[in-house]
Amino acid sequence: MLALRPSRFMPALRFVLALLVVGLIEVPGAARQTTTARSPENASYSIDARLDPVNRLIYATGRLTWRNIAPVPATELRFHLYWNAWRSPNSTWMRERALAGTPVRALRDEDLALIDVTKLALAGTAPVDLLPRARFISPDDGNAEDRTVLSVPLDRPVAPGETIDVDMSWNAHVPRAVSTAGVIDNTFFVAQWFPKIGVLDANGWNCHQYHAATEFFADFGAYDVRLTVPAGWIVGATGKEVSQTDAGSGATTHRFVERDVHDFAWVTSPSLVEVRDRFAEPGLPAVDLRLLLQPDHRRETERHLTAARATLKLYGQWFGPYPYDHLTIVDPVPIFNEAAQGASTGGMEYPTLVTTGMRWFSPWAGTAPQAVTVHEIGHQFLYGVVATNEVEHAWMDEGINTYAAARVLDETYPDRFVMVNRYFGGLAAWAFDDARWTRIVDGDRLNGLRPFASADSLTTPTWKMRPRAAGVISYNKTALALHTLERVVGWDVMQRILATYYARGSFRHPAPDEFYAIASEVSGQDLTWFFDAAFRSASSFDYRVESVTAIAADQTAPASPAATTISTVVVRRDGDGVFPIDVRVTFDDGSSVTERWDGRERSYAFRYRRGAHVKTVEVDPDRVLLLDLNYTNNSWTAQPHAAAAADRWTLHWIAWLEQVLVTYAFFS
Repeated sequence: MLALRPSRFMPALRFVLALLVVGLIEVPGAARQTTTARSPENASYSIDARLDPVNRLIYATGRLTWRNIAPVPATELRFHLYWNAWRSPNSTWMRERALAGTPVRALRDEDLALIDVTKLALAGTAPVDLLPRARFISPDDGNAEDRTVLSVPLDRPVAPGETIDVDMSWNAHVPRAVSTAGVIDNTFFVAQWFPKIGVLDANGWNCHQYHAATEFFADFGAYDVRLTVPAGWIVGATGKEVSQTDAGSGATTHRFVERDVHDFAWVTSPSLVEVRDRFAEPGLPAVDLRLLLQPDHRRETERHLTAARATLKLYGQWFGPYPYDHLTIVDPVPIFNEAAQGASTGGMEYPTLVTTGMRWFSPWAGTAPQAVTVHEIGHQFLYGVVATNEVEHAWMDEGINTYAAARVLDETYPDRFVMVNRYFGGLAAWAFDDARWTRIVDGDRLNGLRPFASADSLTTPTWKMRPRAAGVISYNKTALALHTLERVVGWDVMQRILATYYARGSFRHPAPDEFYAIASEVSGQDLTWFFDAAFRSASSFDYRVESVTAIAADQTAPASPAATTISTVVVRRDGDGVFPIDVRVTFDDGSSVTERWDGRERSYAFRYRRGAHVKTVEVDPDRVLLLDLNYTNNSWTAQPHAAAAADRWTLHWIAWLEQVLVTYAFFS
């Protein structure tokens, strides 16, 4: 061994070596940075991509570094090719959209999307060409015309713990905006655009076809992506931009890197306006905010940023800190009369990148874009960090997030938010001050649940649900169920449940049983009964007052106000769901009694022998069971309030007529 004598350069050398160890000096071109990973990082990508905006083509090459973290060997590799869902009208995604009654517009050449893999090779001293053996499979429905899952058999299995490198090249045609990606005018939003490896677990490959009612599931990795676009175009993407270099021929290459993420999306346009801000809240880590706005939406900057700050603050306090130090918020191009046909790129979430949604006219009193911004940034904690399987258990992301986002809106905008009625194919919105936004009806989406309340249980894999019902069950039913749980155990306990779930589930893909177990553990009570009723059942809930009768206890005694009366209050369960319910009975002498009913019988009678008459009856007086579909039948009063009811319904009809007149006035 050659012994080196200390010199004046040794302290500096030790400092440089220390920086390399902790990852503060970046190794150019490396997909995997050297800071400590918080996730397994077993699916990492290094990608070079070039956009041809004229022909709407992406030419890309990349390397996947994949480590088998499953307890079983991998005899094949499976990749998602999501954009092939819009390659043919007979794909599973297109068929399911038609089945749901919301078919996408007829595909024209500019609508078509595709991913063509042109190279797939196992890297090494003797590379193995995998492309000739690759084939499309349809593991979910056997649809031979679906090309969203690519299977690649291997000569030798990849053993548990083993790492391989796969080199690939592909061309992707960017569609006119459909579902979650595409181009509108000169703004390209690019998501689910590369061959994404599935998730291998003890049961084999979890790599479902692309379904109309589901989103995505992938393992964590480190991403190093170089995007070449026309010079002068703004680029926003997952991760941090670490460099811009001249690519020649009027193009610029933007390099983005990020660790501990399970996807990579990006947006580019010559029109976007950049605004930078910083979230800073005592007790929480700071976050650099980058807002990319449409040029005519500059005046809406603060609406986006206020919603972003509120979400990072409250989710951070309720769940735990946002783990990245940056976040990009994209204001997508508003569209006219195409949202129902799946043309919007707004309202989506990707790691460290979200899209919001503005209308051509969105008044301050309304819910857009604040509600969308809150919801999508909330996904950063659940979809982004906890990263549950959205294809099979969408409620663990969408439902929990809908519940939490509604609470953020309720706390942040108690007076601002009202019901919004959209006009002219969704282009504009109008706010009515006499129809206030409420957390239960609008945030938890009670009205949307009613037609589908019994369509399915939350234990059914989301991709197997009826396409029209899947979203309602995943979003609305979960939000109302969790809000109900909050009222059962109290907010302080509920907040600890959320924080424990986030802490234990971060970067892990937890399963539903883990959430159920945490809720029981933290609350200190066995909540199996609750999850059986609200999650594991497709039952609907409806409790009501059936009848109130009174007879004199002594028919021979003279009638008098003090005469003893036998009152019978009958309550009824109309739905098939069972839930323990309180019943409050108030008498005309001012006294009251609250009964506890287990809610199991179809009807149950309470009898009272008193010198007072029943004045009012309230089923679930504190409104704990928010899954009750018809709260208007939960009460009875001896003194009818027909006039007040008529006034209320009249206001609703006037509001409806006002909408009609405003719409007609626009075209006159």
